[in-house]
Amino acid sequence: MTRHVVVTGASRGIGRAIAEAFVAAGDTVSTIYRGGDLPDGVTGAIADVTDSDAVNAAFDELEAQHGRVRVLVANAGVTRDGLLMRMSDDDFTSVIDVNLTGTFRCVRRAVQSMMREKYGRIVLIGSVVGLMGNPGQVNYSSSKSALVGMARSITREVGSRGITANVIAPGFITTAMTDALADDVIKRYEDSIPAKRFGGTDEVAAAAVYLGSDAAGYVSGAVLPVDGGLGMGH
Repeated sequence: MTRHVVVTGASRGIGRAIAEAFVAAGDTVSTIYRGGDLPDGVTGAIADVTDSDAVNAAFDELEAQHGRVRVLVANAGVTRDGLLMRMSDDDFTSVIDVNLTGTFRCVRRAVQSMMREKYGRIVLIGSVVGLMGNPGQVNYSSSKSALVGMARSITREVGSRGITANVIAPGFITTAMTDALADDVIKRYEDSIPAKRFGGTDEVAAAAVYLGSDAAGYVSGAVLPVDGGLGMGH
């Protein structure tokens, strides 16, 4: 049976690589996104994850095309970096609303379908800084740390229904965002990583495909680091 996989924010970066990997694995893949071109084989519904009605309508649209969602990869996220004492209320709440509450909105809707299917794989894209912290990212780190509690609470609520919920915590991954960094900044970051390199989006995608698979049916409430050893699982 072909599964319907929804990857939020699949137009670029890690989300795009994850969507491509699920397509390659033979799944039917769709996305909820804000704009941009999509990978081959991925259908999309445009919605803002800060709007519950829009999220629900997007799921309805995608499920009308492809059937109930069986795998959700909640990847959509934003950053608004700044030092704590200069961070405005809006800088904080806007990041929380997308990264944490937006994820909640998507998971809440997806679980409705998964409960009916008695099957579900929920993969939340966190971050190593959610576990380690990072200067200038109080908002982002808080939003990503909270995903761990979310996944574990979901596991305890619906684990008996064949639904799993896990977090991937990527470290420094090569994307358009990191490509814009100065060479000396990249070198400094690489020196702090035991693997001495940035990861590839394909390496995060491989973790997502595993956690979204039948083979991971007994893995739930876990945090899987993909960070070259930077966070040591903490």
